[in-house]
Amino acid sequence: MNQHIRIAILDFYNDYPNEGMRCIKSLISQFFEQNEVDGIYQTFDVRGKGELPSLEDFDAFIGTGGPGSPLFEGHQWETDYGQFLEKVVQWNKTEPLKKRGLLICHSFQLMVQHFHLGLVCSRKSTSFGVMPIHKTEAGKQEELFSKLDDPFWAVDSRDFQVIQPNEDTLADMNAEILALEKKRPHVPLERAVMGIRLSDEIIGVQFHPEADALGMRRYFEQEDKRMAVIAEHGEEKLHTMLEQLEDEDKITYTESVIIPEFLASVLNEPKMAEC
Repeated sequence: MNQHIRIAILDFYNDYPNEGMRCIKSLISQFFEQNEVDGIYQTFDVRGKGELPSLEDFDAFIGTGGPGSPLFEGHQWETDYGQFLEKVVQWNKTEPLKKRGLLICHSFQLMVQHFHLGLVCSRKSTSFGVMPIHKTEAGKQEELFSKLDDPFWAVDSRDFQVIQPNEDTLADMNAEILALEKKRPHVPLERAVMGIRLSDEIIGVQFHPEADALGMRRYFEQEDKRMAVIAEHGEEKLHTMLEQLEDEDKITYTESVIIPEFLASVLNEPKMAEC
């Protein structure tokens, strides 16, 4: 039996330099090798070129993060991406072989807006660093989170947030909130939504499950980035983040769990194995 997986990477970086794409490709390649999978992946430039995959040609898709505002500005690619998500949802309602999706940060925020699952808006200040992510009751039952502690730790990097979840729309779609940002009892602000399972096949997260310690160290090696973090959060916070990169129970563990578990769910999809 030869096992095949075809993964579409939906690139929302718009040619902006980043570590996320390297991390995603590396995790996919490692999964193929470790599980002896005859797999392929292909990247689609959603923002820059308006590229999107054909559902018939791929088994699953991973949407990346990206720079800038996720708020809709009337671009054609925004409409096309929303219609793509609708096609996936409809496909999974009628076809026996399901198409799975994992949406990260920017692509997650766009999904929330398209389906009117909550309010996407600017934060009062940037959230950046290694942060605790708290599971909801639904999140405690989430398969992709099952190996993670509560809270678990992940890289959070955003100027925007998802708040004021639309409970009626969530209920209508059988969608569930899986995680919330860190508890801030001293801050009189609503805690942002950090993860939503849109359907049995599609999940979106606000944090970065692909982030690794190597990429974060490279980020902090850039003088302008390091000074920006110090200016925004202070030198003590920078040292704390650097120390957390060495902790194998934090982002290194999260990186080793969520995307590999997602890929395993694709591999284990009924009828995925081909002779």
